[in-house]
Amino acid sequence: MLLRRLALTAAALAPALLAAPAVSAAPLPLPQPGTGGDHLTVTVTEAGHLDGRFELYCHPAGGTHRHPKEACEQLDKQAHWGKDLFAPVPRNQICTMIYSGPQRAHVSGHWAGRPVDTDFNRTNGCETARWNRFSELLGNPEVSDED
Repeated sequence: MLLRRLALTAAALAPALLAAPAVSAAPLPLPQPGTGGDHLTVTVTEAGHLDGRFELYCHPAGGTHRHPKEACEQLDKQAHWGKDLFAPVPRNQICTMIYSGPQRAHVSGHWAGRPVDTDFNRTNGCETARWNRFSELLGNPEVSDED
């Protein structure tokens, strides 16, 4: 009796299940610049020829940045799941007290679905090393003309 009831229930539900819309497995289109995705606003100060405000879009690369493709590639190479790419130098980090210059930068926006709001400087060895890891994004102050 129970088996017959289950068979009747399954037969009654079959048309409803067949009428359900199919889920599409088509890939989503890549976001276009200005519509979302990875977008950073970079403001560089006290860096001479590097000074300015730039927009960087990645995936696909674009914006007003001097070298968008190279900057996006550098960021992609450093991005690792579960790690904050833009994390500041830890407060307890021991750093050489080598001043590399007055250059400053502020980066804000979104990268890999996460908000970004961070500052860069070159006031000691750790901060300079951090700046250098983002040299395509921020520019290299030790080069007189990048263009």
